[in-house]
Amino acid sequence: MNILIVGSGGREHALAWKIAQSPEADQIFCAPGNAGIAEVATCVDIAADAIDELVAFAGQNRIDLTVVGPEGPLSAGITDAFEAAGLAVFGPSAAAAEIEASKTYAKGLMEKYGIPTARGRAFSDPEKARKYIRTMEEPIVVKADGLAAGKGVVICSTRKQAQDTVKQMIQDKIFGDAGKTVVIEECLTGEEASFIAFTDGTHIVPLPASQDHKRVYDGDRGSNTGGMGAYSPAPVVDAVMQQKIMDQIMRPAVRAMAAEGRPYKGVLYAGLMIDKDKIRVVEFNCRFGDPETQPLMMRLKSDIVPLLRAVVHGGLDKCRIQIDPRPAVCVVMAAGGYPGSYAKGAGISGLANVRRMKDVAAFHAGTAAKNNEIVTAGGRVLGVTALGDDIVKAISRAYKAVEKISWKNVHFRTDIGAKAKKRLSAAPAVGIIMGSDSDLPVMSAAADLLKRFDIPYELTVASAHRTPERAGEFAETARKRGIRVIIAGAGHAAHLAGAMAAHTTVPIIGVPIDSSALSGFDALLSTVQMPPGVPVATMAVGKPGAKNAAVLAAQILALSDPGLEARMVSYKSAMADEVNAKARSLEG
Repeated sequence: MNILIVGSGGREHALAWKIAQSPEADQIFCAPGNAGIAEVATCVDIAADAIDELVAFAGQNRIDLTVVGPEGPLSAGITDAFEAAGLAVFGPSAAAAEIEASKTYAKGLMEKYGIPTARGRAFSDPEKARKYIRTMEEPIVVKADGLAAGKGVVICSTRKQAQDTVKQMIQDKIFGDAGKTVVIEECLTGEEASFIAFTDGTHIVPLPASQDHKRVYDGDRGSNTGGMGAYSPAPVVDAVMQQKIMDQIMRPAVRAMAAEGRPYKGVLYAGLMIDKDKIRVVEFNCRFGDPETQPLMMRLKSDIVPLLRAVVHGGLDKCRIQIDPRPAVCVVMAAGGYPGSYAKGAGISGLANVRRMKDVAAFHAGTAAKNNEIVTAGGRVLGVTALGDDIVKAISRAYKAVEKISWKNVHFRTDIGAKAKKRLSAAPAVGIIMGSDSDLPVMSAAADLLKRFDIPYELTVASAHRTPERAGEFAETARKRGIRVIIAGAGHAAHLAGAMAAHTTVPIIGVPIDSSALSGFDALLSTVQMPPGVPVATMAVGKPGAKNAAVLAAQILALSDPGLEARMVSYKSAMADEVNAKARSLEG
């Protein structure tokens, strides 16, 4: 296949690097490309937004597939133009790309179809916007409606700052037409994550979760940027949270676009805010994230070309992806002054040294070749990306590579991946173990509630019959790992909870699961009928039992944790308030 990549950043370099590994790729072109992309593809001097020229080039050079990187050409209709010319192209139509190109459209879509997001409204009249701001609690988020290169979102600590930002966007036009309408939202709290998936308009194949670092300085301080680094996987998105994201956000979004007559084909990016057990959409993007693509491509073991082709031509439901279990970390090296004004043309040294490092790639973003030298040509210059056996080793390897590269006034954050390290360092207080991964929809009820109470947990699968050694080891080592309660769920004969209890002094809570013709009654009896001296606290069958298991685990832990005790009191109070509200509603 002859493949054309449209774009010139680190995302496009990562895509070109991955596509070049495919046996299906014959010739690879990139328009316009950069100095790094030129090592794996033929760069063509055509701008990414020169749609007519790109269509002509693709036709003349018998391009079999065009892969569009940036959002600008997608929102301008590059996919529509290629398809009208009979050319295969990966990326959504202009109508579908509006999910990123207009935050007002995206907000309306999410509200109409019940996709969780921040409370807010759109305004074109600055006075009405300022009036609305006066009703809101601080801090307040002000977003330019259109595309602003990832810099059109301002988190305002005061109402005055929010009002000033509205003036700058609507009246002073700092983002041009992109800011003639603004979206004003409540400020969400929690931890951000990026969730990116391939979709053919019906089927969805997700990539692992990742996390971007938007602010320019360590500790998430300073101005927003296009992204100063990323890592994957993001520990904040475990198996339970991934299922929620698919069920509450990704599938509803794809169905919503189809229902609106804008079938979405390409890659859909959901920027998320995760607060304990709650997820809300911060933004949708119509393309691969940058710099999230860099660590994702490092971890993707599957050939990417069949995936791209299946999105365009069909068959995505038959595609499966293989992911390297090792984490990957990308550190963006930027020009000093970015995201404000910065100099170009500084010579970059050390790239050859990095090229010799194992499991490391320096993806070029803003570079150019000049007089046989690689020089800076943009704000974000390189995305130095490394794999490691764990997140600590991946971070270390990435920064060792960064240390080998230099140019005048280089800037980079030194804390990429710190949130992952912190989250992974927290010892689990509860162990959740299931007899099969098919039990996850039930046991997720326990995990969700533990998240709400901010109780760290460990989730795994082991069978009392098929992997008894694994089940026994989990129980025997639980206390050493910090686990103080085990929740065990299983169906059929349901011996898992009892097997756990036989191997540990940690309290065991059993959750019978309905997985047979006996509606879970067999699992209930197997779990509750334990011999003297091997107790299992047995819950009800299914999700209600899993939820109560988490409540009981929290109550056990709260005996020695005053903070958790306070959260439990609030939880019980909220339940009472809910019942009282229903009673008042019925009583009129």
